[in-house]
Amino acid sequence: MWRPRKLTPEQLEERRLAAGRLLRAGRRSQAEIARRLGVSPSAVSQWAKRLRDDTRGLAALHRHPQPGRPPRLRPSQWKELLNLLAGGAQRFGFETQRWTLPRIRAVIRQRWGVTYHVDYLSTRLKNLGWTVQVPAIRAAERDEELIRAWLARDWPRIKKKLAAEAR
Repeated sequence: MWRPRKLTPEQLEERRLAAGRLLRAGRRSQAEIARRLGVSPSAVSQWAKRLRDDTRGLAALHRHPQPGRPPRLRPSQWKELLNLLAGGAQRFGFETQRWTLPRIRAVIRQRWGVTYHVDYLSTRLKNLGWTVQVPAIRAAERDEELIRAWLARDWPRIKKKLAAEAR
C-alpha cells in the first residue's frame, strides 16, 4: 500500500477521524487499525483515550490551531517574493543580478515591512524550491578557443608523460 512520507494537516486529521470511526465501530483491534492506517499502535491508543475522555465524540480528534506566533508573510506573499526574485536583483537597485540572503531580506523589509533572519530565509526559500545561484567566476581575459586547442593538442601528451613517470 502506498503511503506518502508527508501528510498535510488535513490528511492527518482525516486519518485520525477514520481511526475514530473504526474505533467506535468496535470491529477491529487497535493494532489492526494501526496497521491499516500506517500509524503506531500507541497513536491509536491515544486517539481511543481522547474519544473515551472527551464528550464531543469524533470532534475530539479534529485539529487544533497551531500554537505560536502566526507567520509574518502569507503563502501568497512568499509566492510573490519568488516571482520578484525571478526578475533579478538589479530591478531593486542592486549593482549585480546576484541574489544574496541580505539582499532578499532587504527586499522583504522594503516590500512588506517584515524582517527575517538570513538563516531562516535560507531554510524557507529552500523549502519553497528556490536555491541560491552562485555565478561561475571566470577571468574576463579567458580565451575559450586557446583552452580548447591546448586540451586537444597538449593535454594528451602531458597526461601520457605523467602516467609514464608514475610507473
